[in-house]
Formats: sequence, structure tokens, C-alpha cells
Amino acid sequence: MSSERRVNLFTASVKTLHGTKWGYINSRGRFKILPQFEYAKDFQNNGLAIVTLNNVDGIINSLRRYVVRPKYENIMDFSEGLAVVIDKSGFKVIDETGREITCKSYSFISNFSNGRAYFALSDAHGNYLYGYLDREGKEVIPAKYLNASDFKDGKAVVHVKENVYALIDLNGNIIQYYNYPYVGGLGDGLLEFKETSDGKSGYIDVDGNVVIKPQFTSGGVFAEARAVVNIGEDIINKYGLIDKNGNFIIKPEYNSINQLGENRVAVLKAINEEKPYLGLKYAIADTEGRFLTDFIYFDVGCYKNSLASATDDRNTFFIDKTGKIVTELPVLSGGGSLTIQGDLIKAFVDYRISYYNKASELVWKQNTVIPLNYDYRVKEEKFRPDRNYIVYYAQVQGMKDKAAQQKVNIELEKLSKVKEYKLTFETETSYTGDFNIEFFQKQLLVIELNAYEFPFGAAHGMPSKIYPHIDLVTGRFYELKDLFKPGSNYVKVLSDIIGEMIKTDPEYEYVFPDAYKGIKPDQPFYIGKDVLYIYFFPYEIAPYSAGFPTFKIPYKNIMSIINTNGEFWKAFN
Repeated sequence: MSSERRVNLFTASVKTLHGTKWGYINSRGRFKILPQFEYAKDFQNNGLAIVTLNNVDGIINSLRRYVVRPKYENIMDFSEGLAVVIDKSGFKVIDETGREITCKSYSFISNFSNGRAYFALSDAHGNYLYGYLDREGKEVIPAKYLNASDFKDGKAVVHVKENVYALIDLNGNIIQYYNYPYVGGLGDGLLEFKETSDGKSGYIDVDGNVVIKPQFTSGGVFAEARAVVNIGEDIINKYGLIDKNGNFIIKPEYNSINQLGENRVAVLKAINEEKPYLGLKYAIADTEGRFLTDFIYFDVGCYKNSLASATDDRNTFFIDKTGKIVTELPVLSGGGSLTIQGDLIKAFVDYRISYYNKASELVWKQNTVIPLNYDYRVKEEKFRPDRNYIVYYAQVQGMKDKAAQQKVNIELEKLSKVKEYKLTFETETSYTGDFNIEFFQKQLLVIELNAYEFPFGAAHGMPSKIYPHIDLVTGRFYELKDLFKPGSNYVKVLSDIIGEMIKTDPEYEYVFPDAYKGIKPDQPFYIGKDVLYIYFFPYEIAPYSAGFPTFKIPYKNIMSIINTNGEFWKAFN
């Protein structure tokens, strides 16, 4: 087991000409590891941190030395001195020196608990069987279960075969069989079960004795001698809190209940009962069923050392175990969360990180001005008319023609949908917008404006991104056609190139058959130093999971139609 090695360094990001870069500051807000990573996670108790560079993950220590050079598609947090990593071959496990301790790859590996991690292997038909690894990476329990769960107190519940579950020990020995179509994970001595696959849920003890007869639509895991259950039918939720005898401590009449630890729960009620998808308000109660607050919060985190992060419609703050705001600690405008990390309080509010000391004094926050060169800058502004609509938008500074600069900034506001917001009592969609500098050379600035719109109640939201190409001398916004010679059939040339790429390049196998019909004259695009990028929106020619299908066309392949004497080309060449 690894020993704790506390590192007083904190993740911090800086917006730069080359995108957002991440590094680490000390408790005084000074960078000790300079911003250089695409993303950086907090240092863990073993003194190691996961960082991302060139779209792959690695691990550093507090001296910025690589323990694992960036090479994995993903690295999970360490648990019991081991971390699960993913590469093209599958899931593996590494130790704190970066050594791979598994001798092969798996379809899945969980985090370690009680010295065990469950793994999955798939057969030729795509079916999965689960087993367990020990801390040396060996298959201490072979893959033979239909499903598995984490060990707790040396025991785990596994799905042996249809209508049979079992409780096993660390070596896979059967402690108890359960002849039911469903049995849930271990809680405080009780397990959720169903007598029929589509029936109600109840609870059994570890010996298989029925303690609470099936009567719930669904049941949660017991913690602190309490479990959250639902008796609602269809899409109507009626959550309550029960004790180990099945008695309701909190009546089953709420939209949800979250167990927060330290004998506290958050009880959730719809803001609008006729439209519960619009959001929920939280009240704090104890595990004896006493309500300590009214329904006044929009989010509440778990309790730790008698404090929990919470938000209302305006601010983010800590609350104590009575549910009252702790005014001695930071109270910040906006929505998000606060966590105490060593000497500092980390605030993630309105999608931005900042740090405060225990006296609520600001120690560090991300920059809001991005220098392009000695003449030009881009300033970040925020538009947040309510908790569901947040836009960070760009404003250009330093243009000599101030009238042109004003027009540019008005257009950037418009493109960022700052002016489209209409205040209503309760919006039915959340909207977040942000920007990055995509390209700057000579007098041409390309900004990526990205956004995500989520209609409440939908399966998922819809992302969008556009790339204004701005001439910082004239204030002109260039279009795709401006890159090419007048009269050139750039639409056909580019369409044919992309069509050939879809036919011949395996990278584009995800494109829907016969969906691609060529590009439009005003096709979304952005330029790089040596390359033109043409892209499509989700669902346009490919599934949602494909994101924005993007095609990279080197200028050298289309020089015959590029207008090298045009304003667009000369703006960056």
C-alpha cells in the first residue's frame, strides 16, 4: 500500500495564444510547474498527478519529472497504490513507478478495493465474463461471472448465472448463494433484491434472509443504516428514506434524495411540479428525518469535516451541518463547487477555477486577457443573466481603427449569442458558451466559439462551434470563398477531395453511407498555418458520437485555386 506524500501544489490554467494550458501553483498563487499541459489533475495522496499532453496521459511527480511519459489514452486515479490505464489494446494496471503489472490487456478493469479489482474479458460473441485481479496483477479469481462488484470488508456480490447471485470472499470462495434474478451490492449488511426480474425491490441480509419484503420500485445501497428508495411508477418519482426495518424516516414523496454522509441527506423537490425536468431544489435533512432547511439550494455536495459545498440561485458557498451558509469562508457569485485542498480553498465556479485562502482572500484566478503580440489582445467577458445561461465571449483590443474594432466586438457578441438571451421565469434550456484562440498570424485572428445547448429533459444536448476569421487591420470577417480565386469552382474541388478521403481513408469509416453530398459554398471551416480544415456538425454526415467530422486539406494540394493576391491570404502570409 502506498504511503501519503502530501504535495502543496494546485492545478491552475492559463488562456494563451495556443489554447488553454495547465500547470501547478503553490499556496501563494505562484506557478511552480509552468502551464504546459492540455489538462492537469490534482496531485494525489501518493505525490503523483495525471497530466495530458498531445492528447495522451502521463504521470508527473512534484518535481515535474515524468514517472510515466504521456502515452496512454487514459489514466485513472490511483487506488491502493495502483492505477488503471487504457491504450489501444485495452485496460491494464500500473504501479506507482509506472510499471505495468498486468501481463495482458482486458476489456475493463475497475479500481482496487480490499486488494482486488474486478476485470472483464469478452468472448467472440461480445459477451463479458468477470473475474478479479490481486495487487500483483494476477487473476486470483478467474473470469467466470456474468457480473461483479467491488469488495467491501473482504466480501463481494457476483452474478453467477441466470437467477443466481453469490457472496464471495477474497479468494472466490462462496459464502452464500442467493437464488434471485437480481441482487445488488453490499451496503450496511443488507442487499437489495428482486423476486422477479420486473418485480419490486426489497432487502435481504448476507445470509439470504428477507429483512424487508419487496415493495419498492427501486432501492439504493444502505449507508449509515439508511437507504434511499423509490415507490413511484412510470416516470413519476416518489423517493423516501428508510431504516433497516423498512420504516420510512422521510416519506416517499420527493423527486430524489441524496445521501451526503455525516448523517445528512439532501431532499430534492421539483421547482415546477408540472415540469420536473426544469430542475430541482434541495433541502437539508438529518438521517432522523428532521428537516434543517427549506428547499433553498440548487446543488449540494457531500459533507466532509462538517462542511458541504452548496449553491443557490446566485452564489456558491459552504454550508454547515445545520444547513446554514458559512460566511467566514468564501461566498462567490455564480454556480459551482468549493473544496478545501490543503492550505487553500479551490473554487470551480461558472466553469472557471480560482483559489482562496482560509481568510477568503483571492490567491489566484485564471487570466482574462490573452496577449496576441505587442499590439493586439483578446479580453474575456462573461454574460450570466441566470444560472442556466453562461457565455464567455471574446472582445478584441488594440486595433488602430477603433470604429472597426467596435464593429468586430459587436459581431463577436452576436456570434456568441450574448444578445439572444430572453429572461423568463424559468428557462427550459441551459446554454454555455466559451472561446479559444485557434490561430493568429500577421493580422489574421481565428477564434473558436464553442457552445453547448441542452433542452431540459432531452437525452443529450447539442454542441456547436464556429470560427470567425478576423482581419485586425480592416475589421473584415473572411468567408471560405474569400480564400479562392474569383470564378474558381472551389466547392467542387474541395467536395471531390473530401469525397475521396471518405472513400479511401479508414479514419472516416464512421460517415453515414451516402450521407455526404459535397460541401456548401459557406461550409464551416478554419485555417491553420499550412492547412485548411473543413468540418461538419454532429448528425450532418455522421453519428452524434463522431463529434465534428473534420477534413484536413494542405494548401499545397489546392494552390491552383487559392487567391494568393487576395486580402484573406495576405492577411496571414
